[in-house]
Amino acid sequence: MDRQLLRSIAALSLPAVVTNITTPLLALCDVAIVGHMGSAVFIAAIAVGGTMFNMLYWLCGFLRMGSSGTTAQAFGAGNLTAVHAVVKRAMAIAFIIAMAFISLSKPIGRMLLDFIDAEPAAREMALEYFSICIWGAPAVLGTFVLTGWFIGLQNSRTPMWISIFINIFNIAVSLTLVYGAGMKISGVAFGTLSAQWGGFIMGSATAIRKYGMVSISLKKLLDWNELNSFLRINSDIFLRTLCLVAVTLWFTRTGAMQGTVMLAVNTLLMQMFTIFSYMMDGIAFAGEALCGRYIGAGNTTRLRQTIGSLTIVGAIASIIFTAIYFIGSDTFLTLLSSDGEVVARSKEFFGWAVSIPLLGFMAFVGDGIMIGMTRTRVMLASMGIGAAVYFTLYMILFPRIGNHGLWIAFLAYLLSRGIVLQLAIRKI
Repeated sequence: MDRQLLRSIAALSLPAVVTNITTPLLALCDVAIVGHMGSAVFIAAIAVGGTMFNMLYWLCGFLRMGSSGTTAQAFGAGNLTAVHAVVKRAMAIAFIIAMAFISLSKPIGRMLLDFIDAEPAAREMALEYFSICIWGAPAVLGTFVLTGWFIGLQNSRTPMWISIFINIFNIAVSLTLVYGAGMKISGVAFGTLSAQWGGFIMGSATAIRKYGMVSISLKKLLDWNELNSFLRINSDIFLRTLCLVAVTLWFTRTGAMQGTVMLAVNTLLMQMFTIFSYMMDGIAFAGEALCGRYIGAGNTTRLRQTIGSLTIVGAIASIIFTAIYFIGSDTFLTLLSSDGEVVARSKEFFGWAVSIPLLGFMAFVGDGIMIGMTRTRVMLASMGIGAAVYFTLYMILFPRIGNHGLWIAFLAYLLSRGIVLQLAIRKI
C-alpha cells in the first residue's frame, strides 16, 4: 500500500473522527447542565428537544454529502470557479430550507412532539427549547455545507476545530445564562443557539480567509445543467437518508415493542455500531475527498489505488474493532449499564453486535467512494436494496425467533449494502 496515500487517508480521516466524536457532545453538554437543575423534567425536555432537531436535521445531511464530492472533483480539475459555485449554490439551498423551517416552526414543532409523544410537562419545556433553537437553522445547515466544502478541498481539520469551538462556546454561554442569569431551559437554548451561529461565523471567516472570494455570476449559479446535476445528487442522498431513518426507527420501535428491558438491551448494543461508525465515517470522508479529487483530475490510476487502500484500511479497522469488542465484552457492557438484568440479557445478543464491524465496513467505505465519484444513484440503490432485505428478513424471522431475528435483519441490511456498493465499484 502506497505510504503517501496512506498518509493522505490518515490526514483526512483522523480529524473527521474527532469531529464525529465531538458533534454529539453539544447535546450531551445541554443534558449535563440541566441535569443539575433539580428536576428530571428538565432532562426529559432537553432529550425531547434534542431528538426533535436530530429528526429535522438528519434529513438535511445531503447538504454536506452533496457538497463534498462535487467540490472535490472541481478541486481535482483545478476549476476554482466551479469550487466556489458549489458552496454558493449549496448555501442558497440551505438558507431556503432553513427559512422554511423557521416560518413553519410552530406546526413542525407540534408534529414532532406528537410523534415523540412526550409527557405534558416535558412537552411544554421542549417546545420552548425548540422555538428558540430553530433560529439556528440557517447556521446549522450552513455549517453542513461548509463542512462538505472543506472536505472536498482536502481539509478535514477546519471542521474539527469548528466542532470543538462550538462545544466550548456552548458550555461557556449556557453555564453563564443558566447559573449566572437563572434562565433555566431558555438559557440552555440560547447557549446552543449562540454556539451554532458562532461556529458558522467561524467557518465562514475561515473559508474567506483561507480560500478567498470568487465572484460567481447569477447566470453561472443558475446554469441548468449544473443546477440539475446538483439537485439530482442531493435528491438521491435525501431519499437514501429516508430509507436509513426508516430502518433505524423500525429497529428502535421493535425494541420498544418488546418491553423496557429489551429496548435498553438494543440501545446499549447499538452503541457498538455508533462507536464503530465514528471511525468508519472518518475513512468514508477521506474517500469522498480523495476519490473526488482524482476523478476531477482524470487520474484513474491514482483513483484505483485510493479505492484499494481505503478498502484495506476499512478491513483492518473492522478487524481491530471486532477484536476489541470481543475481548472487552464484559467491561463494555458493565461500563454502559449497572442494571444486572439488562447486562445479562445483552449477552444473549452480543455475538450479533460484535459482527457489525466485519459485516458493515464495506457499506461505509463504499458510500465514501460513491460520494466522491458523485454516483449517488448507486448509493440510493444500495440503500433501497438493503432496506428491502432488512424488512423482508424482519417479517420472516422476528415472529419466529424474536429479537435475534431483528439483529439478523439489521446485519443483513449492512452486508447487502456493502456488497451492492462493492460490485458497483468493480463495474465502474
